[in-house]
Amino acid sequence: MSEETKAVFGHPVMRAEALALEGVADRLSLRDYEVAVEVGAFQLERDVLQRLRFNVAVEIASPGEAAGDDVDAILSYDKITEAIDYELAAERLNLLETLAERIAARILLEPQAKRVFLRIEKPDRGPFVLGLEIVREAGLVEVEAATGPVAKIVVVPAGQGVGILPEGPVVIVPEAAAQAGFDAVTDARMTLLEAEKNAWRIAAAHDQMDVIATRTELDWALKNGRVPVWAPSRMLFDTMGAPMSGSAMEQAQWLADELGGSGVEMLEDQA
Repeated sequence: MSEETKAVFGHPVMRAEALALEGVADRLSLRDYEVAVEVGAFQLERDVLQRLRFNVAVEIASPGEAAGDDVDAILSYDKITEAIDYELAAERLNLLETLAERIAARILLEPQAKRVFLRIEKPDRGPFVLGLEIVREAGLVEVEAATGPVAKIVVVPAGQGVGILPEGPVVIVPEAAAQAGFDAVTDARMTLLEAEKNAWRIAAAHDQMDVIATRTELDWALKNGRVPVWAPSRMLFDTMGAPMSGSAMEQAQWLADELGGSGVEMLEDQA
């Protein structure tokens, strides 16, 4: 088998290596991600589920040392599967071509993504595997950003728990008694540490809750029906202009603005 043929029938990573963009050496890959969905143009494909298998290679801009082991500075693997799941859930499609275009475009919404190699296969259509592979480059495709449910921000007063979970997508922000007696930065850090202790205490009482420290963790929790409880130190100290020494309500409003204008409210006494 020639090298060219190997690149055609191998994982999309091989195509990416053969057609590498100048100055882009990093790749993120997904192999054999399978989802059962209703898809296809033929009548025999309606009202039945069939497997789709996804293999993806994404050429990405290297964050270099600036990433500093920060999950929010890199392209998360979850973004690839989320793009697939989002487009599969949006509507029933007849053509793999349409699905492939939409998935590639959604992955390319991520600022680190420069080019996508995507293969979709139907392994259940016969004693063979049908498939489609496309290559799409950032700046050459357009897509609207995914619009998920907007989360409400709920501040939990210091010393209080959450007896009854608020309805709908929600982010819990724990309040803490303000610490004082040192310099401003030390006082702010000690107050935030108290808030994070409260976050762990609140989350421990509910199986549906997860303590989160980054935007990536927060997005994942909301998209998967979890209730994130915010441990605020990392996001506040890593963001210029964030109110690290503000009140819990000020910090909650800042988080709401980061999430796109969500509402903020104080949890009512549930005693």
